[in-house]
Amino acid sequence: MPARLRPERRPVAALADPRTASDPTAAWTALITRYYDGCSAGDVDRVRETLHPDVVHWFLAPNTGSAAVAGAEHLARYWRKVARTLQARWVVESICATPEQAVVEWTMWWQPEGAPARVATRGTEWFTCADGLIREIRSYHQLRPVTTELDGFPYAERGYSVPGSEHSRLHADADSHGPADVT
Repeated sequence: MPARLRPERRPVAALADPRTASDPTAAWTALITRYYDGCSAGDVDRVRETLHPDVVHWFLAPNTGSAAVAGAEHLARYWRKVARTLQARWVVESICATPEQAVVEWTMWWQPEGAPARVATRGTEWFTCADGLIREIRSYHQLRPVTTELDGFPYAERGYSVPGSEHSRLHADADSHGPADVT
């Protein structure tokens, strides 16, 4: 079935605008998890439908690919390339939100070239929106070919994703998006 006709897809109109929603955290969670699910699947349409046409994604430097990416189409295609190249899957671990902005902790599970196992890059991103769509993303992480995480943090006890379980309490279906047969 063509991607845009898959029955599990909800039209973007069904997502509440975080700026006007009665529960901004729930609205942001729905929008951001949909964005990351699209990134993980390398699904240009799904990513694009969460983005404002003038979106800008900023990256922490120095980092691989630290130049900002601007425009919904460009960003959606960028994530398709990254997902395919790295066999990446993003998991939303936690969120704090107001109507105007949200910040999430996330984990990107990926396969470094030549590595025997997947690694976790843990990071955080700030989001703003316009017209109910993601308008700006500011990303804070360092991409290294080894797992990067807080030393001694109780990830499993807090419901975060862990090796072999690429989903979290908040983003329970994350492992149903993205590369197959990797968890």
